[in-house]
Amino acid sequence: MTPRKKLQGLVAATITPMTPDGQINLPVIGQYVDYLVNEQNVKNVFVNGTTGEGLSLSIQERRQLAEEWMCQGKDKLDHVIIHVGALSLPESQELARHAAAIGAGGIAVIAPFFFKPTNKDELVCLLQKVASEAPDVPFYYYHIPPLTGVKIRVEELLEGIKERIPTFQGVKFSDTDLLDLAQCIHKNEAQQLEFLYGVDEQLLGALAVGANGAVGSTYNYLGRQTNLMLEAFAKPDLALAQKYQFLTGEFLNFVIKLGFGVAQTKAVMTFVSGIPMGPPRLPLLGASEEFIAKAKAKLDSIVWPDGD
Repeated sequence: MTPRKKLQGLVAATITPMTPDGQINLPVIGQYVDYLVNEQNVKNVFVNGTTGEGLSLSIQERRQLAEEWMCQGKDKLDHVIIHVGALSLPESQELARHAAAIGAGGIAVIAPFFFKPTNKDELVCLLQKVASEAPDVPFYYYHIPPLTGVKIRVEELLEGIKERIPTFQGVKFSDTDLLDLAQCIHKNEAQQLEFLYGVDEQLLGALAVGANGAVGSTYNYLGRQTNLMLEAFAKPDLALAQKYQFLTGEFLNFVIKLGFGVAQTKAVMTFVSGIPMGPPRLPLLGASEEFIAKAKAKLDSIVWPDGD
C-alpha cells in the first residue's frame, strides 16, 4: 500500500453550490475543483463542513456531494476530507460508512450542539462510535466551540485518545485559544498528529506555534495569496508573511463589520471565481447587493506584495 501523504498546507472548506431554487448544484463541482487547483493552488478540501452548510443538508445531499467531490477530484486533489458529524449518531455513522466506501482521504466530526457532551469521556465515546464505522480512514475532530458551545479543551481531549480511536489523525482547530493549540502540539509531537487551524485571520500566529496547515473558507478565493504567506513563513521571511496576514485581516475586518457569514462567503466566491455558488439555505438569507458591491470594491483595492 502506498504510504499516505501527510495532510498539510491549505485545505479549502468547500462551499455547497446551490441553484436559485435552493437545490444542490452538482454540475459545477468539476469547475470548482479545477479553479481551486489551477487558480488558487489548493489541492485539499474539507467537504460538508460549516462553510458547506453541512448541517443544513439532508443525508442524501451530503452523500451526493461527497461522491461528486471524490469523482471530480480524482487525480487532481491530494486529500478529500468529508465532514460526517450530525446531531444524530446513527446518521453520523451512516455518513462515515459512506465516506469509507467511496475512498475518502479522511473523515471529521463536529461535537453535537443540541444535546451536548459535557466532558471528555462523553465526547470521546461519541467520536469513537463514529470512527469505528470507518476503521481504515484517518479521523479528525472538528473543534469549533464558538458554534457548538462545546468548550472541552483539545489538550484534555487528546490524552489517551489514540488508544480509544486508533485512526485518530488530528484536529481541525477552529478556535482563537492559541494556548490550547500550542499545548496540543507540544504534548503530542511524538504521535505526529496533524493540527489544522481554522481561524483564517490568525493563521500566522498558529503557524508560529506549530500548526501543520489550515482549513478555511477564505482559501477558496485567497488561497494563492495565503500560499505565498506560507512560503514566506517557511523561508523564513516574517515581514513578508506579516504583510499577507495583515492584508487578509484588513479584508476580513472590513466584511465582518458589514455582516459576514456563509451567505456572504458564497457571494464573494461567486464574484472572485465566476462560478455561481447560489444562495444559502434557510434560515440564512442571501447577501445583499450593497454587501457585494462594497466587498468587491474592498478586495479590488488591496495591493498584495506579489503585485496582484
